[in-house]
Amino acid sequence: MSDSSPGLPLLGVQPDPVDRLILDEASELEGVDAPLAVVGDGTGALAVAAAERFELDTIRTFHDSVTDERASDEAVRASFRSLKAVRFGLEPALFDGVRLVLLRLPKSLAELDEVLRLVAAHAHPDVRVVAGGRIKHMSRGMNETLERSFASVSASLGRQKSRVLHASGPKPELRDAETGYPIVQNSDELGFAIASHGGAFAGPRLDLGTRELLAALRDVPADVLPEHGVGVDLGCGTGVLAVSLARLRPRFEVIASDRSWTAVASARETARLAGVEEQVEVRREDAGSSIESATVDVVLLNPPFHDRHEVVEDMAHPLFQQAARMLKPGGAMLTVFNSGLAHRAALERIVGPSTQIARGAKFTVVLSRRRD
Repeated sequence: MSDSSPGLPLLGVQPDPVDRLILDEASELEGVDAPLAVVGDGTGALAVAAAERFELDTIRTFHDSVTDERASDEAVRASFRSLKAVRFGLEPALFDGVRLVLLRLPKSLAELDEVLRLVAAHAHPDVRVVAGGRIKHMSRGMNETLERSFASVSASLGRQKSRVLHASGPKPELRDAETGYPIVQNSDELGFAIASHGGAFAGPRLDLGTRELLAALRDVPADVLPEHGVGVDLGCGTGVLAVSLARLRPRFEVIASDRSWTAVASARETARLAGVEEQVEVRREDAGSSIESATVDVVLLNPPFHDRHEVVEDMAHPLFQQAARMLKPGGAMLTVFNSGLAHRAALERIVGPSTQIARGAKFTVVLSRRRD
């Protein structure tokens, strides 16, 4: 089968089987009209194809990842029609009055729940949700999550290893209601509360790797962690490391950086609740790209290593490279990672001399110093 279907535009990035199934299923609905919102479109192909299919000049989109947002911008610019993509955060305005939501199913049920609660609360009462994914990544829990916000939920037949879930009839009790996100949970161990939007890593809890890094951080010598300076929580998630560093070193300027809208919104709220919002600057960007070279004293990093269910050994290497770039000569980096990964050798090569300072059955903490 060709990568394009009748009625779809010719793009630099073509709609994949999930996109095509979402569009085909949405096209069969009756009484659907603008406005339309597209959520979770990683390439922009779905948004551009939807604009063509439904003859729209403007389309609302939400991308959690700033890199996905950039790819979508490129797809919109490359489209042959005059199309305006209006960017939103995961907020009521994204769905205000919307009659059709095209959704790439996220891997997190909490993220899906937050999106659906916003749709039920703020979209048009006749809104239809068409949510698609690869069958191998879908679960019964997704159906149940849709059923918490919508009266009618059904599944399409599978096609090309993909499937769509349909939802309609927002539950009346959710109309104009608060979504319950971010979730806030107090941590006696940390001494402050963690705020988490649905898609944030680890949710409102202290994950094991961060716990190991924090234990090591409290014991590092003064030449590693001076009384004042600039520190970066790279890939900050909910901001636990950034807030902990700010509380440990009140004279530090701390930057919490992440490419995820969900993470940045969570970290900003965590910092506010902890009373350090004036000390912690939260930035949404790819791998700390806005941070100037050779300006940082300390980088804290708990890097990702999973692409959905697969371990990717070198996923953290771009973060190591950016950390090396932003650190001052002699600056320090504390990295925690799964003990089965060969990250110490990569840190030695990319950043500088690296020493293992803690190791358990699951996690290893390594201290690296930037080469002069």
